Amino acid sequence: MKNLINTGIFEENPEEHTSLGNATQIFQPVQTISLPSVQGRIDHMDIDLRGERLFVAEIENNSVGIIDLKTDNVVYTITGLYEPQGVLFIPESNEIIVSNGGDGTVKFFDAASFSPIKTISLSSDADNMRYDSTQKLVYVGYGNGGLAIIDPITNKLVGNIVLDGHPESFQISDELSRIFVNVPADDSIVVVDLQKRTIVNKWQNNDINGNYPMALDEDLHRLFVGYRNPPQLSVIGTDSGKTVATVNIPQDPDDIFYDESTRQIYVSGGDGFDYVVSDNGGGNYNAMAKIPTGQGARTSLLVPQTERLYVAVPNYSIPQAQILVYDVSKIR
Repeated sequence: MKNLINTGIFEENPEEHTSLGNATQIFQPVQTISLPSVQGRIDHMDIDLRGERLFVAEIENNSVGIIDLKTDNVVYTITGLYEPQGVLFIPESNEIIVSNGGDGTVKFFDAASFSPIKTISLSSDADNMRYDSTQKLVYVGYGNGGLAIIDPITNKLVGNIVLDGHPESFQISDELSRIFVNVPADDSIVVVDLQKRTIVNKWQNNDINGNYPMALDEDLHRLFVGYRNPPQLSVIGTDSGKTVATVNIPQDPDDIFYDESTRQIYVSGGDGFDYVVSDNGGGNYNAMAKIPTGQGARTSLLVPQTERLYVAVPNYSIPQAQILVYDVSKIR
């Protein structure tokens, strides 16, 4: 795999870091989707592959935007929300689920008519969500320390996992029957037994903190954890909790995605750059591309099926908010 920027290769020594130089190739977006009515920070996104629609949690706008990817137009906006942070599209029930940080609610909407269906109230700060398509369950991080478990077919709360602080990003491994949870308030990564729904292990951060985004490589049993202080990607073994590699990443990271087909990791940061990190095998990881995005563009969505990376850029330093779309097939 050809490196696009000058950077060292990281081996099994967590004391070393790659150094990211100037990119020899600048990647330009293949599409730009305007969000003229969106003010302030933008949070997470999801996609309806069959319907070719993108769902955008517009947290400071108190709305979720629905974008038709065939025309690149906003076709509907769900309003009346309270700091929406996460959004999920559930194909089986054709529903949109929105988690609201402002009032701790999880709201369900019909994905055809966008009419409200149901609201579940959690204690506070409903945040990151994951859909486990194997178990057919939705997990929602919320409050001062919990993962709510929701059946998206019946729209009922069916369980709860108690944690030691507010959860940020988390990843579900059905293969290992584990949930790995970033808990920056506790300065730790928590390991939950998927069946017993209890904590079975905890890995404390060491001389680094602010672990917010996370991705998972199921095949090699590795977590990719993004830290903010200092900005660093740590590659952690899911069996041992040990760090096997680290790579410098952009400041203020909030989303990480792993593409198993290309073994590339995409990290978006609020300083206006996305980094692409390559898994070269043998525990060697290096930052291979640096993509300029925009100030505050710390959330993104990788869609491997269409080889597209969507990056949300708020209107901090540009006239209006926008979604930048990159063709990741060109990043090799």
